[in-house]
Amino acid sequence: MDRPTFADVLAAARTIRPYIAKTAFYESTSLGKMLGCRLDVKYENHQPVGSFKVRGALNRMLRASHEERGRGFVTASQGNHGLGVCYAAQIVGAHATVVVPEKANPDKVEAMRNLGAEVVTHGQDFEAAVARAWEIAAEGKATYLHAADDPLIVAGHATVALEMFEDEPSLDTIVFPVGAGGLISGAALVAKTLKPEVEVIGVQAERTPAFVESLKAGHIIETPPASTFAEGIAVRKPAQLTFEMVRDLVDEIITVTEEEMRRAIILLLEKTHNLAEGAGAAGLAGVVKLHERLGGRTVGTVLSGGNLPWHVLNRALNDIHSW
Repeated sequence: MDRPTFADVLAAARTIRPYIAKTAFYESTSLGKMLGCRLDVKYENHQPVGSFKVRGALNRMLRASHEERGRGFVTASQGNHGLGVCYAAQIVGAHATVVVPEKANPDKVEAMRNLGAEVVTHGQDFEAAVARAWEIAAEGKATYLHAADDPLIVAGHATVALEMFEDEPSLDTIVFPVGAGGLISGAALVAKTLKPEVEVIGVQAERTPAFVESLKAGHIIETPPASTFAEGIAVRKPAQLTFEMVRDLVDEIITVTEEEMRRAIILLLEKTHNLAEGAGAAGLAGVVKLHERLGGRTVGTVLSGGNLPWHVLNRALNDIHSW
């Protein structure tokens, strides 16, 4: 599969701009002072479906032929990618089917149905949902949309970083969450094209370290099933395209604990007045973990999604007393 190019990212920005607004990228002086760096946060929780995932889905589906749109689209998702596909399907007038794991975020499932999608529940985790989605796509001759293993989707996600560098060219380091790898690989493509010396750091949940283990082994590894409240980055096996891009373009992948992500949710709520889901707070959790090393730098991170269930927020708030 061909990798996306920087020209593809620029084309994606032109394609999606009529449908979604450029999100804010502000310096958080409070977080920066606390962490000893200049920290700018990109607020992708302000997207129409509450996460950056709409960018890639829009870029892919707006490029689809009328025939392909007529056959419809099928995907598997923990939630945010599915929401992006549903939103894009509405815009292009296509039918969308989303297969979700049995323990998928119920708020995200409801939102997908409200956007007019057919939602199918199948399996214990994302990998099981993917297998069923491929079967449904084959049965109906619909197009399967992978959350990351698609150059047009990666190029769409890369527009997050493109906007960041447009607003703050002095960035020294960017820290992004890592699930299927579409966001971090696109961001790294932009960063290394515009400013090769920028350090690109990815952050995975400690319980689902698929990229960490795969990079260590030198080939793709599927990690065992595991539970994390950060379902947006709960991916057990990297996609081939994004594994190769991360291997070649990303400087480091680190892991953060469940507690570190919950603390980051509270920090974002307290210091920026924005609500992040677990995956959405993973970038800041990584900055906090590495803050001594990042001291004095100009750092950019992304609040990649804000679709947080109430009970998870309640757990994070209750945990404050034990920190």
